[in-house]
Amino acid sequence: MQYSKHNIFSKIRDSENHFIINLISKNADILSPQVAEELSGIKENGMHDTMHLSEFIEKGYVADEKAESIKYKNAYLDFIDSRDSDEVQLFFVPNYSCNFACTYCYQDAYTNANSEVTTEIVDAFFNYIRQYFANRKKYITVFGGEPLLNSPKQKEMITYFISKANEHGLELSFVTNGYTLKDYVDIIKSGNTREVQITLDGTETVHNSRRFLKNHEGTFNRIVEGIDACLQNNITVNLRVVVDKENIEDLPLLSQFAIDKGWTKHENFKTQIGRNYELHHCSSSPEKLFSRISLYEKLYALIQEYPHIIEFYQPSYSISKFLFENGELPDPLFDACPACKTEWAFDYTGRVYSCTATVGKEDEALGTFFPEVTLQDDIVEQWQSRDVTEISGCSECSLQLACGGGCGSIAKNRTGAICSTDCRPVKELLELGFSTYADKI
Repeated sequence: MQYSKHNIFSKIRDSENHFIINLISKNADILSPQVAEELSGIKENGMHDTMHLSEFIEKGYVADEKAESIKYKNAYLDFIDSRDSDEVQLFFVPNYSCNFACTYCYQDAYTNANSEVTTEIVDAFFNYIRQYFANRKKYITVFGGEPLLNSPKQKEMITYFISKANEHGLELSFVTNGYTLKDYVDIIKSGNTREVQITLDGTETVHNSRRFLKNHEGTFNRIVEGIDACLQNNITVNLRVVVDKENIEDLPLLSQFAIDKGWTKHENFKTQIGRNYELHHCSSSPEKLFSRISLYEKLYALIQEYPHIIEFYQPSYSISKFLFENGELPDPLFDACPACKTEWAFDYTGRVYSCTATVGKEDEALGTFFPEVTLQDDIVEQWQSRDVTEISGCSECSLQLACGGGCGSIAKNRTGAICSTDCRPVKELLELGFSTYADKI
């Protein structure tokens, strides 16, 4: 018997108590300083009798190495089985052009074919997914660029795309800057639309300083009208806020704005925070960007000062929010990268990509669905094999089953290898999360 190598054990932020999580035994506890000291003693000095030893063994915090290894292998097999039957998200990019000139756009350095999406390409896309994803549950997300540009031709093409999705019985989602959304509501309603993701980076002045038209005209009010129109038509809105050090202080005001609008009470409204960061290219100065942990530390501090933010957005803090909402731990995460497993991306040039992080980068294309079908099977296999059992840097990490190895695209950019680490600050996030949600767990 020994201290489990899968324990995630640390002190809760701004508390004398500790937490412990073990995703193999599926147990979690908040420990008093005295009990935490007992467990620390076993961790540092090896097995010895303590007042709570039997409980530590019962909950898997102290475990037989061989028995725990068998549980790990069984959990991995369950994960693979589950992932192989999970729903697949298929992204389709009808264009990379955009009516915005956002200060942090990462696609502005991309060079793409000077061509337009056609019904022939749309037909080829639906034929491809019908053949190659025939036995998988799936839905399509229309991505960009800006897919909802305000032109008769674009509206005609989106209408045609929706009709093809309806023909194949597929749900749709849309990712849009929201500027022309109000004009598209009736078109979107003609399909089985799961949600529309819209970006709003703050209240009017702050948002308009970051996300403006190419003529520098503000976009805030038009986006708000689009959000209202969606909610009035019971179309689910997933509101995304892209944050960095220039706009994070506006989050309390944006939260209050959404509360006053009645959005946060609407059953079809949800939110997410997106970190402005260096992926392939980003025009923001590095000093403006948060690291993953510094962003969540800032969110933690803002929530302490402005608790109403929680009504607008509840940070996940790794798996803390899941534990708070469900009263139990999630299954072990052996793989955090969906590329070529539960996510694929396609664009109007007929190319196939691994995910949204690579779509549009011609040198990362995996093949084509038009005018002919091709696929680089060796590269696809690398993406599909990537999980914590294949990444050497994950093998001895106690955080691996909450981190899942992170993003494969970021890892590849950093090291040149798909099967390399993109480490997440899991322990530090959990310290913040237990502090935020502990009274509710």
